[in-house]
Amino acid sequence: MAELIFHNVVRSVRQGHSNAYAAIGKNMMQVLVFVLVFYMMFSILGLRGSAIRGDFLLYIMSGIFLFMVHIKTVGAVAGAEGPNSAMMKHAPMNTIVAILSAAFGSLYTQLLTLILILFGYHVAFKPIYIDDWGGAFAMLMLAWFTGFAVGLVFLSIKPWAPTVVGVATTIYQRANMIASGKMFVANTLPGYMLAMFDWNPLFHAIDQCRGFVFKNYFPHNSNWHYSLWLGIVLVMIGLMGEFYTRRHVSASWYARR
Repeated sequence: MAELIFHNVVRSVRQGHSNAYAAIGKNMMQVLVFVLVFYMMFSILGLRGSAIRGDFLLYIMSGIFLFMVHIKTVGAVAGAEGPNSAMMKHAPMNTIVAILSAAFGSLYTQLLTLILILFGYHVAFKPIYIDDWGGAFAMLMLAWFTGFAVGLVFLSIKPWAPTVVGVATTIYQRANMIASGKMFVANTLPGYMLAMFDWNPLFHAIDQCRGFVFKNYFPHNSNWHYSLWLGIVLVMIGLMGEFYTRRHVSASWYARR
């Protein structure tokens, strides 16, 4: 099963481009464009003073990396091959392999992108100092895990309402442009604004990650335990929904939609 997942991960990475290097390069360009746009926006609007004391680019990247890992995983898992896919006719292929392959393929691409960008920044511009590498990486994995959980819930509903799920997935990904909190720190938010963001597991993961990255930032308005438990609950719901859907799905569903 592990070998099957490995080959499917390779296949999922190559879906973005026939050349795996080009697929990773395309993802790197997306992340770099995000970083440059936010850097220019903060600089033009004079918001750099509201950031955490420390490396300003590292502050931006700490939010964008987790954001990209989360939304890319949501999209990959929600778009994984379901029980009606032609691939399911080839034993021993099954939906669990397809889901795990999509999730690990997305994680592999994002991790490689992160490592290459951080290495390039460290070598070409200035040395990177992260206070707690282990904690920061754990928050990155938490952002991936919650993205996997949300995507699994979308995937379990998709055969019943593919159009609605497609729109809902897009809305969730776009809403996280602001709701993820990558543009500000939770400690600076007043209570009435905090209530608008603390439902989001990615918001907690990003804020906690910055607490591990920067020595002089201590997050008080976020909690990584919330993201972990919410992710576990959503995975259970998604697995139950996927199992139920797999038993009732019919090839004629898509013909009627």
